[in-house]
Amino acid sequence: MVVHHNLHRNVRILLVGDRGVGKTSLILSLVSEEFPEDVPPKSEEITIPADVTPELVPTNIVDYSAVEQSDIQLAEEVQRANVICVVYSMDDDDTMDRVTSYWLPFLRETLSHTHRCPVVLVGNKLDLVDYSTVDAAMEIMNEYKEVESFVECSAKTLNNISEMFYYAQKAVLHPTGPLYITDQQDLTEPCKKALTRIFKICDIDNDGLLNDHELNYFQKRCFDTPLRPEAMDDIKALLKRNISGGVSNNNCITLSGFLFLHLLFLQRGRSHTTWAVLRSFGYNDHLRMDSNYLFPKLKVPYGCSTELSYRGQMFFLNLFERFDLDKDGALSPNEQEKLFSICPAPPWRAELKHIVPTNSQGWVTADGFLCFWVLTTLQDPNTTLEYLAHFGYVINENENQLSAIQVTREKSLDLLKKQSTRNVYECHVFGAKGVGKTTLCQGFIGRKHHTSESGSGDSLPTSTVNSVIIYGQEKFLVLKEMNVQNIHSLTEMDISCDVVCLVYDCTDPKSFSYVASLYKKYYVENQMPVLVVGSRCEDGEVAQDSRLQPAEFCDKHCLSPPHFFTHQPQRQKELFMKLATMAAFPRFHAAWMLFYRHTSHLKELGLLTGDSIMLKAGLGITLFAALGFIFVRLLNTAQKR
Repeated sequence: MVVHHNLHRNVRILLVGDRGVGKTSLILSLVSEEFPEDVPPKSEEITIPADVTPELVPTNIVDYSAVEQSDIQLAEEVQRANVICVVYSMDDDDTMDRVTSYWLPFLRETLSHTHRCPVVLVGNKLDLVDYSTVDAAMEIMNEYKEVESFVECSAKTLNNISEMFYYAQKAVLHPTGPLYITDQQDLTEPCKKALTRIFKICDIDNDGLLNDHELNYFQKRCFDTPLRPEAMDDIKALLKRNISGGVSNNNCITLSGFLFLHLLFLQRGRSHTTWAVLRSFGYNDHLRMDSNYLFPKLKVPYGCSTELSYRGQMFFLNLFERFDLDKDGALSPNEQEKLFSICPAPPWRAELKHIVPTNSQGWVTADGFLCFWVLTTLQDPNTTLEYLAHFGYVINENENQLSAIQVTREKSLDLLKKQSTRNVYECHVFGAKGVGKTTLCQGFIGRKHHTSESGSGDSLPTSTVNSVIIYGQEKFLVLKEMNVQNIHSLTEMDISCDVVCLVYDCTDPKSFSYVASLYKKYYVENQMPVLVVGSRCEDGEVAQDSRLQPAEFCDKHCLSPPHFFTHQPQRQKELFMKLATMAAFPRFHAAWMLFYRHTSHLKELGLLTGDSIMLKAGLGITLFAALGFIFVRLLNTAQKR
């Protein structure tokens, strides 16, 4: 059963009208299923349980009596009502005249502009006349847009009594006003916009048409049942008879045909069908995406993070493939425009090319598209939830966008176990101004940055993200450039990450002392992995104005030896692989062994003793044992998942 996200938990119906029109008789006839001979001035409030109403919604029916209630009490009841039935007597023209001269103006005056309350026009005592008041009622409906429907009935013969209260319920649960313009006999613009978005979501192959497969997908998503082939043929035949261009030459339904179908539903009193479609895609009574639909509650305990699940990753990759119309592996501006035509606005601006991988024209690639949503899910999961809903992620009573996001375990457990189960890691890049942090971060996504950090580099985004392969598994690494004015005022958010990158300029003798001081203040007793990186080493290395040179500093604090960052792609790749591996295996130095080509590096990490015999005999054993241990741990982790 598909949930249609109806916001009303109950319906409160108020009956108003002149004395003697039969308001109380209508209520009592509905309840007792017979006409009451003795009618009191006012009926008690009636509650109808949900299981006996067509819409399965509890309903309260409230009577009004001018004898027993004041105008103030009437106004209070009007404010509480979900729908108001204005009753007139079909055998008394004066009571109908009072509908427009008194009752509808009174309701407008009592209700504020923000409190929209639908009205049902009810002509009672049908048994006493041999004519209809439908023409007069239609004139009223055209003048007063709040009048949703009109019904003629008889409390005495019980004719149309049930229908009257059904129309009242329907006016609340499936209002026509937001969808249909009566005098123009056309859909409202917000309704057209919403239905057009739904059409585009169901148009899986993006050809501007709904084929039989897509039409069946639409039917199952909205009504939880497939569309029978004969019903599909009937729909197409109906469109061919009534509208030109409703069905394409290849027998698919066009957008104009889709909109016309809903116009017919509304004209034939089937507003509930169109509302079922709209609510299946998250729309509320005001034809806006409901906040509960866009933002299901996501709990993220302290120390945990959010990342895309496998389902979430596949959804975004499939979405990219759908809109990459020319199959060139990148989204052109035109393709991006089509993609975001089903959303309020793109979630990124022009600087996207400085955040994720793009092609040479700056168009986002499939990897870059996925990386963007990986980054967004890490930093702002609510935005991901919102866009998943806009993009048409399947949401029903059994599932919502939360299945596209997974919450990781606490980071403290990763440090304790020396291994992380996560797929997304964040690296904070620290360094004095001008040491090359921006160049490093932009290099991670394949972009060359030649501007000094004192120039336009300051205006670039602070985060870049890309995928990295670690021991055969794809992980995502986020580099966040930390432009810190004062190292003595860092917050916990500034310090906390998965791996720290401390950058100094090999050609600037004063640059290393900055990161050395920062390390000693915040990370010397912290279990977080730290990598020291020397930039611009191809220009030559000068001695640093520091008590310890970088290599000595790393040796003293049992850190990995400094990594020298250059413009060579292989050296850059090694750096990013190091950072990702250190984040994935915090404090587990055996997993870092493949980084180091020289045995002196292994000694500095304490992985090998100084005994050359043990080195020669045990290096291979240690290497393969470490790799085997890692493989087993990864396998066990995968099985636990």
